[in-house]
Amino acid sequence: MSDFLLHTANPEAGVRRPFVEVAVVMRRERIDNRWQPWRWSLADIVPNEDGFGAQARLLLKDDSEERWLHPGFKVELFTDDAEGYYLNVTTETPCFWVVWRMEEEAALAEEPVAIPQTVTLSYHDAGRWLDAQETVEQVPVTLEIAEWMQAFVDQHHVLEAKRRQRPQSFKSLTDRFGNPARVSTDKTFGGGGGGGGGRGRG
Repeated sequence: MSDFLLHTANPEAGVRRPFVEVAVVMRRERIDNRWQPWRWSLADIVPNEDGFGAQARLLLKDDSEERWLHPGFKVELFTDDAEGYYLNVTTETPCFWVVWRMEEEAALAEEPVAIPQTVTLSYHDAGRWLDAQETVEQVPVTLEIAEWMQAFVDQHHVLEAKRRQRPQSFKSLTDRFGNPARVSTDKTFGGGGGGGGGRGRG
C-alpha cells in the first residue's frame, strides 16, 4: 500500500493548512435479515491517487458484498480545532471519522449507494455529527498520520490548567441513543477513491 502524502502549511506555495488527500472505501454486505438483506458500512480509508479520477466507482461485486471507491477527500488540520486533534491522538486508537448518507435516489447503481460526505480527524467534529444523528463511522489511522497529527498538536494545542474532560457520552464512541459507532480495521484495499468532501471552514 502506498503511503499517505502529507502536506505541511506553506503560505508561499499557497498551502494555508496542513492536509492529506484520502479516498473512502464503502462496503455493502449481505446479512441474515429477511427485511433488510444488505447493510452498508465504512470499509477503509486509503491514500488518494490521481489515477482514481473524480467519480465513485465499483471495485468489487459478488453474491456476498460490494465495495465502492470514493476519491478526492481533503482532510485539513485547523489551528482553532487543535483540541479536537489532541483528543483524537491521545485515545487508545486514533482514527479518521467519516460521515456518510444513502443516496435519496439511485444514481451510481440500480439501487441507492452509501455516499461519504466528509472525512475528519477532529474528535469535536465527530461528536457534533453524532449529536446531529448523522451516520458516523471510523477507521484507525496509520502511524504516519498519528505522528503528523501529534506534531500539529504539539505546535498548536495549549493544555488548559484544568483540561476539559472528554464528553462521557462520546467516550466510547456511541451516539446520543447509546448505539455504538462501528469500527473497522479491514485493510483489503490499498488504493483510494472518488467523491468530494472536506470542510468549508476558512
